[in-house]
Amino acid sequence: MYTLKKSLGQHFLKDENISRKIVATLGEHPFSQLLEVGPGAGALTKYILEIEGISFRAVELDLEKSLYLEKTWPVLQGKILRGSILDIDRPFEGKFTVVGNFPYNISSQILFRMLDWREAIETMTGMFQKEVAERVAAKKGNKVYGVISVLIQAFFKVEYLFEVSEQCFTPPPKVKSAVIRLLPRTEAVKMKEEKKFFLLVKMAFNQRRKTLRNAVKPLFDEVTLKDPLFDLRAEQLSVEDFAALTWKMR
Repeated sequence: MYTLKKSLGQHFLKDENISRKIVATLGEHPFSQLLEVGPGAGALTKYILEIEGISFRAVELDLEKSLYLEKTWPVLQGKILRGSILDIDRPFEGKFTVVGNFPYNISSQILFRMLDWREAIETMTGMFQKEVAERVAAKKGNKVYGVISVLIQAFFKVEYLFEVSEQCFTPPPKVKSAVIRLLPRTEAVKMKEEKKFFLLVKMAFNQRRKTLRNAVKPLFDEVTLKDPLFDLRAEQLSVEDFAALTWKMR
């Protein structure tokens, strides 16, 4: 069979109903190319293989799991990319969809990878630690609204789909899980430069208890800093507010 590796954050999904439910959500948005991240023992993969007429690949860091998958489902021969989602090149030419029960120890990094690939991604449906899923979906004013919320929502619409009990996994993680979906925004948020936007958001939330004026003072001139908007804290600004401020940065 196979062994679980804690070092890779492996918690395998054993609930067949949840597996089917995740794969079923993929059909809500048409796609022709699909990448599964971290297939592990194939909880999602076996149902994905039932989808007809698509080009499928999976990326798996664990060699033992890759060999297990290829032995169990010979059709996967040549379709498993051995490596990390954080290191591989884009798996397809053109647009593709992403799905996965993501390793929780690199979940934030995976989200930033989705930002790197955003021009090619049609949708991303993924299982995350509930706390991470809530942060990604949070709106301004929420106590968990932060850097990842703003950066992801600047480029994607976030849908919080459903929660998953820890008892649905082997071994059960110490946290609850949730499935979210990212869809590219139909209208881009207008900003001067992405580099300025990323810098502003990260600096603002780095000192989130301070007013915006004190947190991002080096980025603006004194006249601009007199705007009442700078009396607010980072968590009180919308994605659009941050984007609009990029036009006033030094």
